[in-house]
Parts: sequence; C-alpha cells; structure tokens
Amino acid sequence: MSQNTKIVSNKKNLQVVYEDNHIIVINKRAGDIVQGDRTGDKPLSEVVKSYIKDKYNKPRNVYLGVVHRLDRPTSGIVLFAKTSKALPRLNKLFAEQKTTKTYWAIVKNKPSKTKDQLINWLKKNPKNNKSSVYSKEIEGSKKAILNYELIKSLDNYHLLEINLETGRHHQIRTQLSHIGSPIKGDLKYGFDRSNKDASIHLHARKLEFTHPVKKEPISIVAPLPNDPTWKACLD
Repeated sequence: MSQNTKIVSNKKNLQVVYEDNHIIVINKRAGDIVQGDRTGDKPLSEVVKSYIKDKYNKPRNVYLGVVHRLDRPTSGIVLFAKTSKALPRLNKLFAEQKTTKTYWAIVKNKPSKTKDQLINWLKKNPKNNKSSVYSKEIEGSKKAILNYELIKSLDNYHLLEINLETGRHHQIRTQLSHIGSPIKGDLKYGFDRSNKDASIHLHARKLEFTHPVKKEPISIVAPLPNDPTWKACLD
C-alpha cells in the first residue's frame, strides 16, 4: 500500500474486541481516523455507528460517544460509549487518570536504560501538528510523564512497553524521539524512512478500567497488526 493509499473502514472489516450494552472497544487499524477532520475521510466513529445500527436493527440514529482518540498512523484500542449514561462516567475516568493505558512501540535505537521514567514538558505547535519537548516548564507547555521498559530486542529494532501517566499530544512519539529512540516509520519525529502504508509502529496494546455501569474491572488486550515486524515481537 502506497503513501497515498487510504485505508477504508467499513463494518465488515471492523475489529471489535469487546462489546456490551454500554461500551464497545475497537482495535483500530493504522490509517483510520477516530473522528471526522478536514480530510473528509469517513471516521471510525461513523463506521461503528453503522455496525451497531445493522447488528441490532436500529431504525433511528445510533448514539455513540467518543471517549478518547489515537493518532491516525497508530493502531490499537479505542473505547466508545454506546449510551449517554456511560459517556460522562468514562470521560471522568479518563480525566481523573483512573485508567491504565499500555502501549507497545518498536523503536530504531535501544534506549540507554532498559527501564526508566521520562518526565518532560511538551508544547504543541498547531501549524505543523507537532509537539516539541523541553526539560523544564515554558509558557504553553504541559507536563508529560511516561514509564517504559525494554521487553525484546530484534535484529534491527527494539520493542518497548510504555505506560502513560499523562495523555499529551504525540506524547510517546515525542518523548521516545527525545531520548534517541524514534518509533519505526515515524518521519515526523526522527525516523529515517516511512512505512509503506504510512503507519508507525505504535500500538495501544492494553486498556484497564472500571466498567462505567457494572462497576467491574475490565482489562482488554488488542491483537497486534498483521505485520512481519510486529509478528517477530511474539516469536
């Protein structure tokens, strides 16, 4: 697939990893957008609505609340609310950082430490949709904290597991690039070439939270993309 090829989502190729009356969790493919933007491409939220409408034979408009987002070139878990009861409760969980989000990233260079906490200040530039990293707070910056651990080394790349303590714009991409370990395929943050499908090797692997209605603990793991480098991580 070339750089200009667009991934087309539809309800037939939708990867649903969890669903009940109140929530639905999708394993997003790299290239899908979660919500509509200026490109005019059909967003994942609309695909999920279509899936729900057909599956449950709903004659009217389908309710769906977007709880959080993933960058377009990133794959993995995206959680949606199916009811107006669930949405504000999920929003509160995310706002109060009462969820555990685990990502996997394949990077070019092995970090100097196999396990570390990264604390920086990030400032977003809306003009180029890119974040810059600083070692101390500056005007307009936000504190960014993540924890990473090296879990496997391949011939040319290294697999990191990342747990976020904050959710900033391009946080993982920016902070890993800052320590000299850009994510595979991420031209914007220092990798030397793009992936053929314009993806980056960053995957929202696991999400843990308390169900907004049932109050039960939920733990969801998203399968990795069908890609040779990702497959090598599981061998």
